[in-house]
Amino acid sequence: MTLLVIIILLAVIFDFINGFHDAANSIATIVSTKVLTPLQAVIWAAAFNFVAFFIAKYLIGDFGIANTVSKTVFADFITLPVIFSGLVAAIIWNLITWWFGIPSSSSHTLIGGFSGAAIACGGFLSINRGVIGLIAAFIIIAPLLGMIGGSLITIVTLHVARRAKPRSAEQWFRRLQLASSALLSIGHGLNDSQKVMGIIGVALIAFNTTAGSATLPHWLRLNDMHDMHDWVPLTCFTAIALGTMSGGWKIMKTMGHKITKLTAVEGFCAEASGALTLFATEILKVPVSTTHVITGSIMGAGAVKRLSAVRWGVTIHLLWAWILTIPVSALLAALTYLLVSPFFNA
Repeated sequence: MTLLVIIILLAVIFDFINGFHDAANSIATIVSTKVLTPLQAVIWAAAFNFVAFFIAKYLIGDFGIANTVSKTVFADFITLPVIFSGLVAAIIWNLITWWFGIPSSSSHTLIGGFSGAAIACGGFLSINRGVIGLIAAFIIIAPLLGMIGGSLITIVTLHVARRAKPRSAEQWFRRLQLASSALLSIGHGLNDSQKVMGIIGVALIAFNTTAGSATLPHWLRLNDMHDMHDWVPLTCFTAIALGTMSGGWKIMKTMGHKITKLTAVEGFCAEASGALTLFATEILKVPVSTTHVITGSIMGAGAVKRLSAVRWGVTIHLLWAWILTIPVSALLAALTYLLVSPFFNA
């Protein structure tokens, strides 16, 4: 029971870190275009992170991404020490990238950590390579969709507003950015909170398998991801919202200023593209990186103005961080598992 409680606490801590690590994704454009102050922006984003729970629970009626995450490792190899090691590695990598202001993917950090610990436990046969391959493919697909969407929405928007007076258009799009950033924050909450739900879910199932459901209180009983108790999603969505409120200023500087300089029109288009991409992946039940999506969307919106408006050198560094996230997290998790497993088996 002690290890299960530690794992749940670590998962909530990771979700909180994910919130402030990825806060920049939701607020970078709205802050860089000076529609809201940083404090107003994080409160705005956090509120809609939490609204995402009610959308998932009562409108969508399913937590499909949580179920996908739970399938990255085959059930026979999911143990509490494996989950513990994956979470420790994911937290370490998230803190390192946050410290250096690198907008890496919390999603892929978690999946890499979970998979790496499982490999250390049972070899490569322990992981579901089909699911992991799909998730890895979206490292390229997600930002590409965001970039294409950002460009198309910007082109259409500029065409529609071509006769508007510049000052009037700027004021309108500053207001519209409130809506687009809210939608992006909902997409962020929907996608990222569910990944931690998946980890807590498999931890509960693993614990029920070893301890026996009959001996446990009702709120700890879980044998199927589709029977998740409400306290799990509520805890996860609350943690990410609180994490978002704590900010993420280093990463926001990279997202809001270093990639390209955005106007209110471009900020609206980038956020709209990012939100639509996240909603699409929610329907597909594919866990993607909000960081990747909004980065691609910002690039797409900026490139419409002129290709040289995007600092492609910065994006190349980001791409390397994205590619390395899963293997580095997996390696950290494998090392963690090898270090801690003797104590669990003692």
